[in-house]
Amino acid sequence: MIYGIGTDICDVRRIRESFDKRGERFVQKVLSEGEIRVWKARSARWPERGVRYLATRFSAKEAFSKAIGMGMRMPMTWRLCEIANAPGGKPYVVLHGVLKEWFDAQGLTAHVTVTDETDYAASFVVVEKN
Repeated sequence: MIYGIGTDICDVRRIRESFDKRGERFVQKVLSEGEIRVWKARSARWPERGVRYLATRFSAKEAFSKAIGMGMRMPMTWRLCEIANAPGGKPYVVLHGVLKEWFDAQGLTAHVTVTDETDYAASFVVVEKN
């Protein structure tokens, strides 16, 4: 049974501006430790790829927060929600701490997809109740 659906579109230029103003403080606020490692690797090879990665993660977390019906309030936080990729590239949600405890207690499962194009990143999340 579908518990919630969330979608988000993010302007990559806005993320770039936030990163330019705040630097790694912005990254530390939005990304989990695992995501930060991927962001650093992508940014080192091509800085624009790092910005797009940051935008897709920002968008996916916004969509996830909408799908669970909380927005960005506890137990939902930027760093407790991680968007990882399977070896084939498929994105999936990894939760940590109190957010994971809450999510598991509700018997929920999440499905996520992300995409980016020159100026925009978009995400769609479906949360199911088991």
